[in-house]
Amino acid sequence: MLVASPRVPATRRLAATLYGYAFLTDLVLLYPLYVLLFADTGLSVGQISTLFVLWAVAGILLEVPSGALADALSRRLLLCLAPLLTAAGFALWVLLPSYPAFAVGFLLWGAGGALRSGALEALVFTELDRLGAADRYARLIGRTRTAEVLGAVGSGVLAGPVFAVGGYLAVGAASVATCLLAAAVAARFPEHRTAPAATAPAATAPAATAPLATPSAAVVSAAAPPSGPGEAPDDDEPGWLDSLRGGLAEVRADRAVRAAVLLVAAVAAIWGGLDEYTGLLARDTGVAEVTVPLLLLLVWAGMSVGGLLAPWGERLSRRGYAGLLLVAAGALAAGALLRHPAGFVLLAVAFAAFQLATVLADVRLQARISGSARATVTSLAGMATDLTTVAFYGAYGLLAGAVGNPVAFAVAVLPYLLVALWLFAGRG
Repeated sequence: MLVASPRVPATRRLAATLYGYAFLTDLVLLYPLYVLLFADTGLSVGQISTLFVLWAVAGILLEVPSGALADALSRRLLLCLAPLLTAAGFALWVLLPSYPAFAVGFLLWGAGGALRSGALEALVFTELDRLGAADRYARLIGRTRTAEVLGAVGSGVLAGPVFAVGGYLAVGAASVATCLLAAAVAARFPEHRTAPAATAPAATAPAATAPLATPSAAVVSAAAPPSGPGEAPDDDEPGWLDSLRGGLAEVRADRAVRAAVLLVAAVAAIWGGLDEYTGLLARDTGVAEVTVPLLLLLVWAGMSVGGLLAPWGERLSRRGYAGLLLVAAGALAAGALLRHPAGFVLLAVAFAAFQLATVLADVRLQARISGSARATVTSLAGMATDLTTVAFYGAYGLLAGAVGNPVAFAVAVLPYLLVALWLFAGRG
């Protein structure tokens, strides 16, 4: 008689909770409509732009402190609080529509995103490692990214009908409800606190033929007794300042960790920024406005496939990973320069490859972190990504204004050539 390993039910519960949380977090019906809400309230384009800047700055400033807080207190607690803050912001938007309410809402949304970033990846990797299943991290995170995309697609499908029935108030109420559900799901995350660990000496760069990242099965070597929902962490947990210092020290002292942090930012920032402009690129192909969402569905489908390919991508060597970036960059540039709806098939391929590359960069980072401040280090990568994305927005606006969206898309992928050369040279 075959007996399932005790880790299997625990891993499945973690995966189900993770996928549900990711889906609900992005199933926000306000996503496709909030810019229209701002405009209908009387805000100018300039005022709306200042809100986006406020949103980005809030996330950047809170990213690393929230990661240290997750390491010092409870990652599960922060994952519960994150959607509650976002829900409060959405409620303000529809109940008191005005520039001050929108600004406060974006601050709350930025804070919620910062609380979630770093804490989620750290909790998942730590729990998998405790169960001896760290090798499943890429699979789970890849599927999580797909669940997020499906949530965003669901919001696009449902927003129109709900708005037709009850306007912005109904859309806002539905958005608040999904956030509350996400908080309830987050309470089901398992969490086992770990004793502080000393930072490991700097790791050497992997050989060009070795897998890009091999998660260690012993990163969390001193797990404390399990803590179920509602149980307090051990008293010997480091404080917030200790966690912050520990994370910063590990990035500063370990060249391998520092390179992994930089790779996350270099890979994720540009294509993540370009995603915001795909609607404009679609319109530039000459299709009618009603056809634009259909072309964007191709891009979202590609992103979904990219997340699901993570287990295959783990077998890529460093040079194979560099080749993946080159393929993605080439497909994106060619698809944009085609200036035809058919080019979005190439864009779908590119976004699938970039999604896969981003997941693998995160896997690589988690595998190289050896200290107890895992969420802090992950948040440092998130902050670096956000800063790069904000700089990219400014550069893209200037470039697209001068040469148009298709050429701007093609030029924007040139940094990926440098990243690929960096990896081929063994510097990553």
